[in-house]
Amino acid sequence: MQPNERPPSSYPTRPFTQPAVRATPPFATRPPFASGPPAPGPPNVLPSQSPFAPPPTAPGSFASGAPGAASVVPSQSPFTVPGPFASGAPGAPNILRSQSPFSPPTAPGPFTPGAASVVPSQSPFGSGPPAPGAPNTFAPTGPTSTTSQPMRFTGPPTAGPTFQQTNLPRFPSPAQPVAPLQSPYMRAPPVPMGPPMVSSPRSPAQQQNFPQFTNLPPASARPFYQQTQMGPAAQMQYGPPMAGSALNAVVEEFHSLTVGSVPGSVDSGIDQKALPRPLKGDEEPIRVLESYPLNCHPRYFRLTTHALPSSQSLLARWHLPLGAVVHPLAESPDGEEVPVINFGSAGVIRCRRCRTYVNPYVTFTDVGRKWRCNLCQLLNDVPGEYYSQLDHTGRRADHNERPELTKGTVDFLAPTEYMVRPPMPPSYFFIIDVSVASVQSGLLEVVAKTIKSCLDDLPGSSRTQIGFITYDSALHFHNLKSSLSQPQMMVVPDLEDIFLPLPDDLLVNLSESRQVVDAFLDSLPTMFQNNANVESALGPALKAAYMVMGQIGGKLLVFQSNLPSIGVGRLRLRGDDVRAYGTEKEHQLRMPEDPFYKQMAAEFVKNQIAVDVFALASRFCDIASLGVMAKYTGGQVYYYPSFNISTHGEKLRYELARDLTRETAWESVMRVRCGKGVRFTTYHGHFMLRSTDLLALPAVDCDKAFAMQFSLEETLMTTQTVYFQVALLYTSSSGERRIRVHTAAAPVVQDLAEMYRQADTGAIVCLFSRIAVETTSQSKLEDARQMLQLKLIKSLKEYKNMHAVKHRLSGRLIYPDSLKYLMIYVLALVKSSVLRGGYAEVALDERCAAGYAFMVLPIGSLLRLIYPGLYRLDDVLIKAPQKENIEEEITRLPLTVQCLDTRGIYLLNNGMNFVIWLGRMVPPDLINSIFGPNLANFPDLSKLQLSENGSEPSKKLTKIINNLRKKNASCHQLVHVIRQGEQPREALMLLNNLIEDQLTGSPSYLDWVLQIHRQTQGN
Repeated sequence: MQPNERPPSSYPTRPFTQPAVRATPPFATRPPFASGPPAPGPPNVLPSQSPFAPPPTAPGSFASGAPGAASVVPSQSPFTVPGPFASGAPGAPNILRSQSPFSPPTAPGPFTPGAASVVPSQSPFGSGPPAPGAPNTFAPTGPTSTTSQPMRFTGPPTAGPTFQQTNLPRFPSPAQPVAPLQSPYMRAPPVPMGPPMVSSPRSPAQQQNFPQFTNLPPASARPFYQQTQMGPAAQMQYGPPMAGSALNAVVEEFHSLTVGSVPGSVDSGIDQKALPRPLKGDEEPIRVLESYPLNCHPRYFRLTTHALPSSQSLLARWHLPLGAVVHPLAESPDGEEVPVINFGSAGVIRCRRCRTYVNPYVTFTDVGRKWRCNLCQLLNDVPGEYYSQLDHTGRRADHNERPELTKGTVDFLAPTEYMVRPPMPPSYFFIIDVSVASVQSGLLEVVAKTIKSCLDDLPGSSRTQIGFITYDSALHFHNLKSSLSQPQMMVVPDLEDIFLPLPDDLLVNLSESRQVVDAFLDSLPTMFQNNANVESALGPALKAAYMVMGQIGGKLLVFQSNLPSIGVGRLRLRGDDVRAYGTEKEHQLRMPEDPFYKQMAAEFVKNQIAVDVFALASRFCDIASLGVMAKYTGGQVYYYPSFNISTHGEKLRYELARDLTRETAWESVMRVRCGKGVRFTTYHGHFMLRSTDLLALPAVDCDKAFAMQFSLEETLMTTQTVYFQVALLYTSSSGERRIRVHTAAAPVVQDLAEMYRQADTGAIVCLFSRIAVETTSQSKLEDARQMLQLKLIKSLKEYKNMHAVKHRLSGRLIYPDSLKYLMIYVLALVKSSVLRGGYAEVALDERCAAGYAFMVLPIGSLLRLIYPGLYRLDDVLIKAPQKENIEEEITRLPLTVQCLDTRGIYLLNNGMNFVIWLGRMVPPDLINSIFGPNLANFPDLSKLQLSENGSEPSKKLTKIINNLRKKNASCHQLVHVIRQGEQPREALMLLNNLIEDQLTGSPSYLDWVLQIHRQTQGN
């Protein structure tokens, strides 16, 4: 891209602008934010908080030293207008501009004068202007006009004289030429950037003069002068300085960002180093186990706050979701095995009233003959076979020998009364589209070879059953009877009246019919190689599969390469309708077109059949309709857009193999019980709700999590602790009926600050994501984005109100340490493929597939997907390894274009894909040593296959990628190599994931923080 060329419309900023003449390369390697001490100026001026800002103006008519002028900030930019504090009301001395100085002019929209009634930098997801006479809680209180008429800035009545600023520059009209867009953070003169978040060493004097507004450690661990640095100007803004002990208490209670401006400066006043970034990924709240060591591990059960409100009035001030995220079959932490307990003739010990299972929080009394339920407080009799004496402390003598009394997670062996039929064998049934699209893409070859390679590893050993149906415009049944030497295929062209030609030989025992099954899989790729049929009879194939599996149950795997076009369940090519976006009909695009698939899902659940959908179409295949079967049966949607064996073959092999071989819980039901005063109200995930609180799960595995919300049943809670118990009744692959039980406890508090202190950002974001996805199925994308933003604003505003007046911090954006990453995670959700933009930004199938993924992903995988990891690799690949684990040498970087050096090689990992970005100035020798061929002569990098070629850099890169894959084994991450400036791949794969930069219709992280701060200041 040429230096003055306007970027494509797919992304609004040109991130790699280089000046014509410059001594330092535009992306230098020296650490960013490594600025020296602030430029000297009047001693009563607060230094600028941003290293990219110009130095403060010299003392003059607007110097902060002038009496009464400390609260006035002259507008220095044609893109700034009076902010919400410019109303002249007493108590609002700090003027905050509503437009970020880093925001470039864009096309008419929410940030431009094309919407004169909207304050510049107003969130595109915010609510519209209020009706005349109606109060608007979050609307700015200052003037919003952008006309060139003189505008008067008035401070508080006691702040001093006022002044006029005439000839305020106008915004460029849409007809006027607009300068090329720059990176949202870049200012003149540019600052050489390198690995971010690493400050250069400073002398003690520099440290005392440099403002420290970062996420601070406990006050006791830091000198007082490093906690805050406020000069006279800052004291005039925020009130008189507090005593040291009081400030220490403030730092321990919450963190804050200064969102103010230096008088005479156009800078936003935010230290960009201080913007919190989740560079360590998801952090499980292990601290909960310190207070409640008998709880199950947070990997299995996490509350959105580990301090529950004591009253309805306190809950009304919370504003964030109150709920839990359950991952019942998560991999055990540290490799610990879940203990399996057999009560024998005593039967499973349960409360006879609420049916709670015995757990570490029950208590024994009456010399061990009775036990008290911790959920409902009922006294239950102890069976004779389970009796044990109590010691002087009231504990059972065999307490340490009973895992159910010492561990929060156990498996109980269920007796026969927990079975309505004998345990089912693991059954796998495949229905495969064999139309011309499947043949040409190579799907049949990959599927056949992968299934055959997994036959020895299928769960269930000698009990496993298997069967196949193929289809195009007719149904092909395959007889796999063990007495045959070769499989037999029977074709049924009648799609109206489906029947089974050989009902008993279509689903067979694998060990008995192994030779026939192998023969069928060997012949499948060639069996239909000359097929020219373009039709796809998916609906009739589903009905036939239901007839085969109905008596047993199991897992149904659907491989679909076309839009279903014939027979029941056929779908039309509705695609994306641009006219529907922004209207009341928009959500219908993301809803199933035909109710047939939901009806089939209900029948599948009744017969313990789970459906996994592999959609591999080269064009629109209506994921919204097909995914419904997975949604209601506890299954999963795998989406491979424009599937091609050379590109997606390895990914399909891995994910199909994992789907077949991972440990699975069959014919399951799950219920979450809770103590008195609390009731679960809504559930989110892939399941069928059989009753008000019973989740039907024909199959569940370690890659699926569930979220739920609860409410208070009582106006005032009377208990000090609330207990939760998750019970998953399932059949193991070995044929045992088991009950997986997770137990946890949480305190009841009367202090809202404690609820915030014990908040779990990961659980909150997980619930937010699922609520947002469900909102998009009922209303517009805009409504879902606005819902997330308003909940965030209300929660931070409520938290601010608890501290701002008490500590006189009204000029700051205040947030608790536990929620320091909530702002950027909500922004990441807003910019995700599920919620981003409209018609032009994300294809309909891709948006729906991402929505189904959001509904099942565990917390760690979800956070990695919305806020990917960005790493610089070239230094590590060249230098000799310093650590045994090479992955420890790469540092995670903020998701902004500032971190990209044209001389560097970078890796982006969102858990689903790897993107390797090559800067323009990377040495050719390094590229050739990694990739082998000369990339300058490689025409299409989308077809490049990364493989180890024997060189040292290539070995290191392969090792890094393999280690990252091991950390997230739920799917296979494809490696995509892109060059700097390669469009549209660079924008689609990389720039859309740099969520800290401004994208079309959504703000940068800096602008987002300014918007949140401005709207939390409203009354």
